[in-house]
Amino acid sequence: MSASLTARAQKLGELHATRRPLVLPTVWDAWSARTAVAAGFEALTIGSHPLADSRGAADQEGQSFAEVVAATRTIVASVEVPVSIDLESGYGQSPAELIAGLLEAGGVGLNVEDTVHSEGGRLRTTQEHADYIAGLREAAESAGVPVWINGRTDLFARAQDPAAVLEEAIERMQALVQAGASSVYPVKIQDNDELLTAVVKAVPVPVNSTAHPVRHDLARFARLGVGRVTNGPLLQAALTEAITGLLGPWKG
Repeated sequence: MSASLTARAQKLGELHATRRPLVLPTVWDAWSARTAVAAGFEALTIGSHPLADSRGAADQEGQSFAEVVAATRTIVASVEVPVSIDLESGYGQSPAELIAGLLEAGGVGLNVEDTVHSEGGRLRTTQEHADYIAGLREAAESAGVPVWINGRTDLFARAQDPAAVLEEAIERMQALVQAGASSVYPVKIQDNDELLTAVVKAVPVPVNSTAHPVRHDLARFARLGVGRVTNGPLLQAALTEAITGLLGPWKG
């Protein structure tokens, strides 16, 4: 199992190095995972929000960590490609516990954000978030698996004027990289070319952007230098709209 996890983690790293941007469809169950792989994708992410919706739970750590591990294990086992798992702010787990659960589920990458849902939604300080990511990197190395760590910040999402926190956000993301983050994920700026470009220029690792499968354009993200594209809850939202349209005429 350890050798298999290491091989998948290495594959995920290679894909990040050779695909710019690397598109990782965000899935939430075995069906969506298998569908994405059948469409030709070589790696996936499991999103916390769509996973919660699929299970009738609340986003923002409305499930226990044990429940998330059990649910994602089934999804990961349904495909033969590397899978990264959104683990929100860590479900109150220590970095070592979080890595252990990730590997138990078969995941070889993770998102971790700086909004601490278990503590009233407070924002970690830059040093605190960097220290947590450093702990994740240390635990992954101890396990012998080169886990891909996607360090997320919610600074832009919380700001009334996202441009006003650009300098602080960049400093935070640079600290995450120094701590061991493989990529950084500044949420809620996917429609802002100027902010995306500034972040891309400021950090030496791939920048992750959320994308809607219909309203956004892959060529634009490539032109801006975005290194990694995921969907967050937007792929599931687009499918919800499509299914609603398909079912409408059958209401009778």
